[in-house]
Amino acid sequence: MSTSPPAAAAPETARAHPRALEPVTLVVTVLLSVLGAVIGLVLITTLGIAPNTSVIGALIAMLIGRISFAALSRMRDPQRQNLVQSAISGSTFAAANSLVTPIAVPFLMGKPGLVWPMLGGAVIGLAVDSWVLYRVFDSRLLPATAAWPAGIAAAETIKAGDEGGRKAKLLGVSAVVGFVGSLFKLPMSAAGVAFLGNIWALLMFGVGLLVAQYAPTLLHVDLAANHVPHGVMIGAGLVALVQAVLLMRDRKGGKAGKGAKAAAEAAAAPSADGAFTPEVRTVDARRLRRGLLEGLALFLVGAMLIALTGGVLADMGGAGLVGWVLLAGVAALVHQLIVGLAAMHSGWFPAFAVTLIFLIVGLVLGIPMVPLALLVGYAASTGPAFADVGFDFKAGWLLRKDAVPWHPYEMAGRRQQYIAQLVGFAVAILVVVVTWKPFFEDGRVPPVAQVYVDTIKAGLTDTHALAMMGLWAIPGALIQFFGGSSRQMGVLLATGLLVATPQAGWLVLAALAVRFGYTRWKKRQGQREAAESDPQTDADNDLALVGAGLVAGSSLNDVSQIYKAV
Repeated sequence: MSTSPPAAAAPETARAHPRALEPVTLVVTVLLSVLGAVIGLVLITTLGIAPNTSVIGALIAMLIGRISFAALSRMRDPQRQNLVQSAISGSTFAAANSLVTPIAVPFLMGKPGLVWPMLGGAVIGLAVDSWVLYRVFDSRLLPATAAWPAGIAAAETIKAGDEGGRKAKLLGVSAVVGFVGSLFKLPMSAAGVAFLGNIWALLMFGVGLLVAQYAPTLLHVDLAANHVPHGVMIGAGLVALVQAVLLMRDRKGGKAGKGAKAAAEAAAAPSADGAFTPEVRTVDARRLRRGLLEGLALFLVGAMLIALTGGVLADMGGAGLVGWVLLAGVAALVHQLIVGLAAMHSGWFPAFAVTLIFLIVGLVLGIPMVPLALLVGYAASTGPAFADVGFDFKAGWLLRKDAVPWHPYEMAGRRQQYIAQLVGFAVAILVVVVTWKPFFEDGRVPPVAQVYVDTIKAGLTDTHALAMMGLWAIPGALIQFFGGSSRQMGVLLATGLLVATPQAGWLVLAALAVRFGYTRWKKRQGQREAAESDPQTDADNDLALVGAGLVAGSSLNDVSQIYKAV
């Protein structure tokens, strides 16, 4: 990977990071956040999708930067463009996934009076979701070096627009391919992430997709009806949580422990010249542990507020209230972690399926209908925003890599991105407050919310679902255990089984094959030509551009679908 000479890079990167609340940046951020929230609302309540609008935000910010009027040219700065794309994607997922979907559950249950308590709980879930990710991003559990595919797509789009040349052409051609393929109903984003993520994780994701697609016809088995994917996710999720707890340890104790800790601290120390070092993590085990515990405490507070304002006490009594609050708080934390880990590796949100798991658990425990509806809504409010903030932080991390000194610039930029996200969330909350009633009264509700309500009303007629989930939890747990926390193979297998998008498995495996073949060819070419650059790095850079283009093209197609809904 080519890098700029220190003498040229230092004057530019030594300046302070642009602020999210600068007048020009803030105005652009608010306007595009309104656009993102409206797009999210319209598409989630009609087509049932929540598109990634970060690429749209980046492209609009680039166009605004070409206007030499009233300081708008400041938007040519890639860092400001990154702030804007962070806000618009945040407002989209906040409005669609974290706010409207949860409040639709009590509305469809025939309890419109519970919409406002549920909205308050969803706002808390959204706020805690983003806060926890801000605290723990770039830790051993959620490293910045992981895939975060949508983040790579946003960063490569911004860099291509800024640098032009071969990079812009390759990204543009790939985006066109992604857009055209999506027009033919091909899940091009699945192929895109296969160029960007962990090969083992994505291999299991592709296998899960293929099994889900062909099991009904070849094996004559309806996996979803038999709760096989849910069982695999339960087993893998439980092991993933244990692995997450292990990653929070400081590994102290004894000479060996002290030596390992000292070696880790030495490896994590910033370089002497202040340049970017990929091995350096900005969040240690102590902050990771503290961030997750803070998140759990805040989720419990949110659950208590929902319980008190939603009348849970009337249906469950004192002991039941305590149990409900504990279950809701833990479910919110577990939901965000599982969704975040899956999105980190694959770029897909299995939020609906993981929420459905907690719904089934609630049915097994015999939770009454109204408290169960509030539990489901609260769990559904977490996860997507957590993953989306991770995508945006990944984009910023890539764009800030050339800064010198890197570490303070990275932390300052991440803070400004978080502020931009909060602006986007605030806009999304206001849009939802104003629009939810006319939308719902017009029959526009998220389809997944209707599934939740139908499942709650149907209940569990037998113990078959529980038995099947318990049985299939075993292979899910084993695959996750032997794959390790860095690959999340069990979680990704379950994600593929749950997503079950037609043809996505073939595209993932085909992209992995192309990735493997291109990397081998690049290495052989480098050996023959005795090239000075690293063939592996060159191959990774080209594949990242192709993958980013495919994801960007697919996202553009998703956003363009709004014409069907208006």
